[in-house]
Amino acid sequence: MPRYVFITGGVVSSLGKGLMAASLGALLQARGYRVRIRKLDPYLNVDPGTMSPYEHGEVFVTDDGAETDLDIGHYERFTGVTATRTDSVSSGQIYSRVLEKERLGEYLGSTIQVIPHVTNEIKAFIAHDTGDADFVLCEIGGTVGDIEGLPFFEAIRQFALEMSTGSCVFIHLTLIPFLEACGELKTKPTQHSVKELRSIGIVPDMIVCRSDMPLPEKERRKIALFCNVRQDAVVSSQTMESIYYAPIAYHEEGLDTVLLQSFGITDAREPDMSDWRDVWFRINNTIGSVRVAVVGKYTALEDSYKSISEALIHGGIANRVRVEAEFIESDIFESSDPGLHLQGCDAILVPGGFGGRGIEGKIKAAEYARLERIPYLGICLGMQTAIIDAARNLLGIANAGSEEFVMESEDSCIDIEPIIFYLQKWQQGSETIERTPGDSKGATMRLGSYQAVLDPNSLAYRQYDCREISERHRHRFEVDVAYREKLQEKGVVFSGMSPDGTLPEIMELRNHPWFIGVQFHPELKSRPLDPH
Repeated sequence: MPRYVFITGGVVSSLGKGLMAASLGALLQARGYRVRIRKLDPYLNVDPGTMSPYEHGEVFVTDDGAETDLDIGHYERFTGVTATRTDSVSSGQIYSRVLEKERLGEYLGSTIQVIPHVTNEIKAFIAHDTGDADFVLCEIGGTVGDIEGLPFFEAIRQFALEMSTGSCVFIHLTLIPFLEACGELKTKPTQHSVKELRSIGIVPDMIVCRSDMPLPEKERRKIALFCNVRQDAVVSSQTMESIYYAPIAYHEEGLDTVLLQSFGITDAREPDMSDWRDVWFRINNTIGSVRVAVVGKYTALEDSYKSISEALIHGGIANRVRVEAEFIESDIFESSDPGLHLQGCDAILVPGGFGGRGIEGKIKAAEYARLERIPYLGICLGMQTAIIDAARNLLGIANAGSEEFVMESEDSCIDIEPIIFYLQKWQQGSETIERTPGDSKGATMRLGSYQAVLDPNSLAYRQYDCREISERHRHRFEVDVAYREKLQEKGVVFSGMSPDGTLPEIMELRNHPWFIGVQFHPELKSRPLDPH
């Protein structure tokens, strides 16, 4: 039976609960334990897939096709454990399940209430599908006191009460602000946050204090006294130069040691930190640098491309190279020469996105990389814009575009028909999805992992060094296979295809030093200890 760690936050959001949970998971793994990490999000959206990247950052997609919070990406990157749809839930999903059960008569006429029906559903989610995990880490989104989060706090209070003694530990992460006017770190916000948590029946076993500087012993003693925890259970979390130092820093602060003591575990082996120390050495001892221009649609919020930012860092770690990622809004290329912004970059990356805004700028970025022979990686929409550039400028189809932006255009080389007419059945996790020409377009999103077969005489094959691959998708539109032969005649190589040979998954340019477009999202599977 697993032990459960509940991670809550106070004072303000975005303090780094996800990073702390991921680091703790990595530390427990380094001691030989098996871990699962879960995220309980209070927002009412059924999933982040419908939310603007400006609102919530990127959508992280799992192998089995769940659209999840970006913190799930942190969990995967730090622990290497592949997440599933049972590792992420929102209030919207919980309430949807409760209402569905009510419609089916499963509550036998009971009055449906937050307690016990909603809280029971949350508790069932926490305990479900834990596999052979020794520890299950559950992060509660938001902060204590948020009205939408109250059912989750009540659920974990009940869960701990119903479990055997010593099987649950609560960690509370709070802010310790520094006031320049008096030159002091202030503990009062933490005291009030813990008081709020205790008022709803949850007593924290450990308090992690987030600050921009080390936590002095005086403040540590004060927090321990007023918040009723042991002094060694007050853990400092100082702002770090890199998130990949976090496992080392948290271990040095005793986070994993105190946690195990809280569970009464005294015979745990010391963690093997050699891999993380090697990562940190490589970050601090680079032998070169590269400048990568990321031409996207949501660059005002870098979290919109969180997995891409981290995957670039992973590539730098593997090669001991400092990667300087420059995020450029694609809109500006529609009114100015791309060369003014891209000249001097070592590579160009065009990531995914939805909607027509900024598309012409992405097409121009792909064209610039093709003409100037600059290494190019197009991801999802970045592959499609490269195909549009090739159709316009190599095939001479001046109005070539995508059905996503110009409906029912005769010159759409990117459209939805391949999904409906060619690939009418596919696997999404353990579920078989079927589509027919009469289905609505809203039901045709490809989500999760799909197989692809590589051409052994291609750059893609040399990168993967294998014939068959599996990568994660999140898109609706496909490259129209009707243009395949004409594009191949002009030097476009479709080096990766779906197993049945109908859908292009990877494209290259034959006479280019390094030009690849992929329909999937390779960044989602990249990890610091195992770069993509």
